[in-house]
Order: sequence, then C-alpha cells, then structure tokens
Amino acid sequence: MKNRRQFLKEAATGAVLVSSSGKLGMAALLSESRPAGKSKVVIAHDATLHGEGAQPDEQKVLNLLDRAITAYTGHAKPVEAWKSIVPMDKVIGLKVNGLGSKGIATHLALTMAVAERLQQAGVKPGNILVFDQNAMFLAACGMIVNHDPSRVRCYPTDAAGFEDEESQWGAARIRITRIVTRECATIINLPILKDHQMAGVTFALKNMYGVVDKPFTLHGDHCNPAVADLNCIPAIREKVQLTIGDAISSVYDGGPGFHPERLWYPNALIVGEDRVALDTVAWDMLEHKRAEEGLPTFEAAGRAPRYIATAADAAHQLGTNDPQRIHRVEI
Repeated sequence: MKNRRQFLKEAATGAVLVSSSGKLGMAALLSESRPAGKSKVVIAHDATLHGEGAQPDEQKVLNLLDRAITAYTGHAKPVEAWKSIVPMDKVIGLKVNGLGSKGIATHLALTMAVAERLQQAGVKPGNILVFDQNAMFLAACGMIVNHDPSRVRCYPTDAAGFEDEESQWGAARIRITRIVTRECATIINLPILKDHQMAGVTFALKNMYGVVDKPFTLHGDHCNPAVADLNCIPAIREKVQLTIGDAISSVYDGGPGFHPERLWYPNALIVGEDRVALDTVAWDMLEHKRAEEGLPTFEAAGRAPRYIATAADAAHQLGTNDPQRIHRVEI
C-alpha cells in the first residue's frame, strides 16, 4: 500500500488520475442538510492535528478534510462529496494565501489534500491550478511554480497576466488576473484565518485581494467597502464556489504578517459557500481568542471588519452576517 508521501508525489507529477464525471450539484444537496434559509458553515476540529512548532500531520489533514467535506455536503464518501461540488472536465483554481510568509500561509498539506481528492473524483491533474499573487507567496505555501499540463499546475497571477481592461464595481476599479477571468471555471478558496491590522479580519472575502493587479489601492477606510465591492465583480462572485478555510494555525493579533508570539493553533478547517457567513464565523473565532488573551475587541481597537456587514447589505447581497441565519456545525 502506498504511503501518504508517495501519493502526494504522484499527485504532483500527474500519476494519480481517476476517471469520472461530475457537475455542480451542491445547492440541491445542501437544501436537504441545513435548515431552510440558512447558510451552512462547518468547522471541523482535530486537537491532535498541529503541535507547537511542528507542521501538521499530512494524513490527519486529509482525514479532517474528509470529515469537513462530507459533513458539509451530506455525502458519506469523500469522493462522492467532491463529485457533487465541482465539474470534472473544467479547470479548477485553488487560491492559496502566502502573504504572511511561511509561518502563516495556507498549509501545503491542505492544498495537496484538496488536489488529491479532486483527482480521485476525476479531475485531471492539469485541470487543477494553484495560484496566488507572486512566486514568493506560493513558495511560502510550499508550492513550486509549474506549468506542465500533465501535472497539478502552479503559478502566480503576475506571471499569468491581468486583463487589459479594468473591472469595476462600486469602489473597486481593478484589473483581474486572467487565471480567474479566462482559465478557471471554478475557484476553491483556501484562505488562512488571520488578524489584519487594517481590515480587522482577513479570511474568505479578503483572500480575493490576491487576484488583482494593485491590491494596495483597496485598503482605504479599513478595506470597506472595497472588499465587498471586489467580491461583487462577476468573475469573482460567480466563480468562487467553495471556501475551505485553513484554521490549522492562525495569528490573532498583529496580522496579516507572521508574529510567532501571537500564533494560535485552532487545529480546524472552516468550510462553506457563503463568504459573508464564513467571515462572520471567522470574526467570532478571533474575538474569542483575543478575549482569552486579554486583548481588546476589534471594535475597541478601532478596526472592526465593517466590510462584512457591507457585503451582506441589500446592494451587495454576497451572503448573510446574521448569526440567526448561519447554520454553524462544529464537528
């Protein structure tokens, strides 16, 4: 029997390929697995996943992903769950986040676990594309730039290039990477749970700053309404189908960069479709941790993530920030 490391090696080289077919059928399935009118968010925990100063165990990350995705979709078998989520014959982007450096980036074990399960569900290796802003950020996530279509591909937005014309929605006037506009049919969002010195919280919605040419132009007024506006641009709004949030480790203060003295190990994955609900849950988790550490609330610190409420308002309608309308499942 092949061990975990050998499987990952084959996944990266394209040796693992399972033929199948799939389609986007998650909405119908989820209607049977959550209360009517509520956005489902699954938080899957494993207290043994990540020890202090150590990388998470690869097999345990895969097992945790399986638990999270089956709980979210209602399918008993992980591969069947994935078949219900993504199209098997299209390019699927995995948007990681390496801005905070190696100490606080999307974990390689999670990215490879998702790539592994996608291939087992029937997605060709070359139809999986891992991306972030630049090669340095990808390296922080443990990824190596690779354009080989026979393997899981990986390259940054600055190498792929951006659309010549700007996209605009509200305050966001920006050029979007061709990875999003032209290559990917579906994007799986793989943000990492972090505090942010300007925005308060950075997680599902703000991870889309990594798909534009000049993210620094979107940071005024604590990123409000820019985060919400950016996510309303059609290519982003429509293609980000699922978020698998990396809460294996987190920075609860001083982010988005790496601050080892503020490092925290939630040992969890946070899964959902509703990016506003996901960010609402992320905000709550960070507030609880800050309270434990004797730190002020984000409101008291002058950086409450108000873009979350903006994203939920009648103009944006990106999701819900009402706890009564969020079906939060902890496993």
